[in-house]
Amino acid sequence: MSSEAEKSNNSAPATPPPYFWGDMPEEEYYTSQGVRNTKSYFETPNGKLFTQSFLPLDGEIKGTVYMSHGYGSDTSWMFQKICMSFCNWGYAVFAADLLGHGRSDGIRCYLGDMEKVAATSLCFFKHVRDSEPYKHLPAFLFGESMGGYEAKQDSPFRHGLLFGLADTWAAMPDNKMVGKAIHDPEKLKIIAANPQRYTGKPRVGTMRELLRKTLYVQENFGRVTAPFLTVHGQLME
Repeated sequence: MSSEAEKSNNSAPATPPPYFWGDMPEEEYYTSQGVRNTKSYFETPNGKLFTQSFLPLDGEIKGTVYMSHGYGSDTSWMFQKICMSFCNWGYAVFAADLLGHGRSDGIRCYLGDMEKVAATSLCFFKHVRDSEPYKHLPAFLFGESMGGYEAKQDSPFRHGLLFGLADTWAAMPDNKMVGKAIHDPEKLKIIAANPQRYTGKPRVGTMRELLRKTLYVQENFGRVTAPFLTVHGQLME
């Protein structure tokens, strides 16, 4: 009987660590990285956003960076690595889980109105940008993957429709986006362990919006006048 129990315990899947870096307590880890982290919720007209700030423990702050994560992700897992890198370079960094992502309000991973999603994040970013400690400092927007478009989004455009399916239904066929986007197998393992990551099928409205906005960017790219930098992975097609 005991041998069967032992065999069962040995075959049970290992519990993933609570953080992407392992078991070290959060405050201890952030301090080891030279970063002071704070977490809070920010009220907007469209719902509450879960937000984080990353400030250098030492040295003068030379600017602010406002960061948006990608589809199905959030600010509480490996995305923090990017935030902390900018922090180590002397920037105050502010990030928010997009509506419908992570610990923010909204239907999980539903982005039926990208203008609304972008405007909601902008409420938080502008609140920080206009505050006394930061309003005179240089400011930058940073977006990862889909968050790159969300960071550039600032005006309403026509809406397309996908008939026959409810907009919020998780009914689209392809749900292996992370595996297609991350080509480093070790990083993929860590990202896949994120407890906040959305793993369901893409929602109809989300895919419609992404297609609509991709077509809009392709058709209007020549009209962009704001300076920006795009970084592309070698294995991305």
